[in-house]
Amino acid sequence: MTRVMVVDDSPTVRDLLVYIFASDPEIEIVGCAADGEEAVRMVQEKRPDVITMDLHMPNMDGFEATSRIMQSCPTPIVVVSGSTDAGEVGASFRAIEAGALVIVRRPFGPGNEAHHETARALIRTVKSMAEVKVVRRWPKTPQRGKHADAKENGTAGTPRQSRRLVLIGASTGGPAVIAEILAQLPADYRLPIVIVQHMAAGFAQGFAEWLSSATGFAVGIAAHGDHLAGGRAYLAPDGFHIAVSRESRIALSRGRPEHGMCPSVSHLFRSIHKDMCGGTVAVLLTGMGKDGAQELRQLKENGAVTIVQDRATSAVYGMPGEAIRQDAARLILAPAAIGKMLYTLGQDASSNFPFLGT
Repeated sequence: MTRVMVVDDSPTVRDLLVYIFASDPEIEIVGCAADGEEAVRMVQEKRPDVITMDLHMPNMDGFEATSRIMQSCPTPIVVVSGSTDAGEVGASFRAIEAGALVIVRRPFGPGNEAHHETARALIRTVKSMAEVKVVRRWPKTPQRGKHADAKENGTAGTPRQSRRLVLIGASTGGPAVIAEILAQLPADYRLPIVIVQHMAAGFAQGFAEWLSSATGFAVGIAAHGDHLAGGRAYLAPDGFHIAVSRESRIALSRGRPEHGMCPSVSHLFRSIHKDMCGGTVAVLLTGMGKDGAQELRQLKENGAVTIVQDRATSAVYGMPGEAIRQDAARLILAPAAIGKMLYTLGQDASSNFPFLGT
């Protein structure tokens, strides 16, 4: 039985969420809170397995409530957002900084034809997040410019040749980790970065804007045919697989989901031609399932530098753990160390990229 606490200042939304959760016999509603203050008090008493959190509430908003809960009584938190505005969605990622695991779109009401689909999606997410083992945490602002040299970051064992491309794949818990990594990189970083982050539809643009604002690194939604340029991160758009061609251009496609996901980390990793692997750094971060693990091993075997997030800092160790089981990692590092490693590897990047066709 999954014990759920609902936090929202709107009685209508609270009723909707309770109605949805009550439809699943494996979910028990242990309480509802109308604002952040009530939520912080109630979580100590009810000890839910997972909390659904609204963000804009009187007395104490969801950002502050999330932060306090994660400090005093760590609990998996799912942010349920009713906004469709890109700027508002981007601002909601502040809750990820505070410790929330994931942001999802509020389900439609019973009168909408999409109600059942969106309700089932929320139920699946809540059940999955209830299994995540969260830890007490204090929010921190990403700090830029704290680079370490190669010896400090353990570059021994990585092939010594110019790097030309960085790939990052992540799922549950990934947004905050990606921000921590990018915050270690200067704005004039020489390598292009291509990112697949599993998330609910409608949040990619807001995520890109939040990453740019939080880290100072240029992040945008990738477009088909984009020519990769250093100092930019390209985020896979909603509903498209993303790949990198031999000409170092972005290729988007609407294929079948892989490991249940589109975009898929596996699709991105598999797209790298063998001739490009020696100049590629591939990073697999926190997340459920196996997406990207087998392909990471293939990249490693073809000469790429492969990095996996360590267990201690991963919200979910499914994807990194599977990569380690498959002997796919050259390095196993915490997020800050991953960022410093990318910085170090980027210092030997040639200004002339042979496979860019220039």
